[in-house]
Amino acid sequence: MIKEQLASLDSVVLNLGSGTGLVMSIVLALIMFGVALGIQPRMLKEVFAHPKSIITGLLLQWVALPAVTFLLILLLKPWLTPMVCLGMLLVASCPGGNVSNFISSFAKGNVELSVSMTAVSTVCAPLVTPANFWLWGNLYLKTIQNTADLSIPHLSIPFSEIFTTVFVILAIPVALAILFTRHFPELSEKMRKPFSVFSLMVFVIMVLGMFIPNWQLFIKYIGFIFLLVLVHNACALGTGFCGARLMRLPKPDVKSLTIEVGIQNSGLGLTLLLNPMIFRPEVWNNPQTGVMYGGMLFVTAWWGIWHIISGLVVASIVRNK
Repeated sequence: MIKEQLASLDSVVLNLGSGTGLVMSIVLALIMFGVALGIQPRMLKEVFAHPKSIITGLLLQWVALPAVTFLLILLLKPWLTPMVCLGMLLVASCPGGNVSNFISSFAKGNVELSVSMTAVSTVCAPLVTPANFWLWGNLYLKTIQNTADLSIPHLSIPFSEIFTTVFVILAIPVALAILFTRHFPELSEKMRKPFSVFSLMVFVIMVLGMFIPNWQLFIKYIGFIFLLVLVHNACALGTGFCGARLMRLPKPDVKSLTIEVGIQNSGLGLTLLLNPMIFRPEVWNNPQTGVMYGGMLFVTAWWGIWHIISGLVVASIVRNK
């Protein structure tokens, strides 16, 4: 029953309108520019002077989370479809989310560590994100190669196209923001909060704009997706928490790493999915071949809403502990 419901997601055509992918790319680039306005060498100096926490965080983000996601997919394999699984792997391959710094601050965590992790994971995302999605995605496709689940025998994951897109919408805005902060520090400080709030509000409005025309579809299918994203996000938060505790890091660092690993930049995942040069319609969204990626869109879109809710809940719980 569950698998049939999730399989029906793939063929759902969302009413997104023309140019949605391009607009989302621009909005995401603006968000990353605003986030990077807060990156200053004096804030990062202490973090990199004692690198144990940030190295632990990056290993949890880049290695542990995709591996845990892959194991979760294998565990739930009888109930999941290929596109839903690939959507989970895509989210796990993205860098930390752009609201993690705010949530880390609300949780009274190590904000400098949070900002450092966001900065490093974002700058390295052009390489790490496509590499992880290519590695774990192809490994998953091989696990279903000889099973009845495989309706996508010639599906390939485009490494170079993902690298180019992530570089343009993440690395370039971050580099420009760091240069801007260096040459205009006072103006940068004045712009940082209002710019970040404005760009984030635009992004939230845009995500809601995607939901509203497809509201009936989401109401119909959200039950199973909600449960799946709930479990996946809990695993991500648990990976950050357990990894940080295992390394016996200070409590503020444990809070920040829990949130950093649990808050993923799913907006980047949506941007990649809506880019026809990466997920080509004739390959990934072709009714004639039966390959439709609606399941990936649903998983990634709901992650974009749920991880903010779960992050704020976790922050509220650990705030005074």
